[in-house]
Amino acid sequence: MTLLEVKGISKKQNGQWIVKDISFTQEPLQKIAIAGATGSGKTSLLKMIAGLLQPDEGEIRLDDRKVIGPNDQLIPGHKKIAYLSQYFELRNNYRVNELLEMNNKIDEAIAEKIYSVCRISHLLQRKTDALSGGERQRIVLAGLLTTSPELLLLDEPFSNLDMMHKQVIKSVIEDIGTQLSITCIMVSHDAADILSWADRILVMKDGQIIQDASPKAVYHQPVNEYAAGLFGAYNLMNDLSGNGKQVILRPEQFLITSENNGFIIGEVKKKTFLGNHYMLVVATGTGLIQVSINDDTIKAGDKIHLNINTENEPLNGID
Repeated sequence: MTLLEVKGISKKQNGQWIVKDISFTQEPLQKIAIAGATGSGKTSLLKMIAGLLQPDEGEIRLDDRKVIGPNDQLIPGHKKIAYLSQYFELRNNYRVNELLEMNNKIDEAIAEKIYSVCRISHLLQRKTDALSGGERQRIVLAGLLTTSPELLLLDEPFSNLDMMHKQVIKSVIEDIGTQLSITCIMVSHDAADILSWADRILVMKDGQIIQDASPKAVYHQPVNEYAAGLFGAYNLMNDLSGNGKQVILRPEQFLITSENNGFIIGEVKKKTFLGNHYMLVVATGTGLIQVSINDDTIKAGDKIHLNINTENEPLNGID
């Protein structure tokens, strides 16, 4: 069953394609994340799906009904699609419950569940100008959810949040799917949050989708260096099979081994503590590589021998 269908969507701005010929489908409750560098077209795509930006070409359908763009209706947007902008606004000098009740047309029990899921039940009597940024975001989100959307679009929901509020909104987004049964698409530049949340990731570059795969695939088998760099540190090395291609290896794919088993010899130039692991910069005969370890005894200046763990993740050659 298909909930959302995007067919050949394109959009020009100032004579340049900002989104070009994008097509994909989404099933109910499937969690899709869209990743890409700034200017890759992520937000423009999200706004077209929401019916807030008019595509120049293509069509978007929700429940097999066309999503109408702003050029074809008086009030932009789709009643069954909620869009949480990264530049959300909340009116000041209102109590939270007053503000939420203005547009609330759902049963009180359902509303209370939404407030609970959004972690705002304790804020309902608070004035809106006495809230933190994370609290304001969750109240805006709760207001969107009271419209009973089938699809929720989240544009950079973790930006400008401290760690505490970020963890709260992550839990909220997870519960929106599991407890409220609302399908979500998320745009984010935060690799860790995308990888842990999504069922499927669309990687965008220059307005096009260059990879459409599972989180595990986009992390361990990125199509190119651009895609690899979006999801953390990586090393680009010559393929051991000698086929002329290069392979992308994550720092944790290296294993420190004995002199007899190692095929890469290097000297540790730098060691950085990153909380749950250390990152080494190792000088080898072909250049510097990054290696992730948990061993506290290795230090700068040490000579180490490395092998590659390909047991669970095969090497991914790129042209």
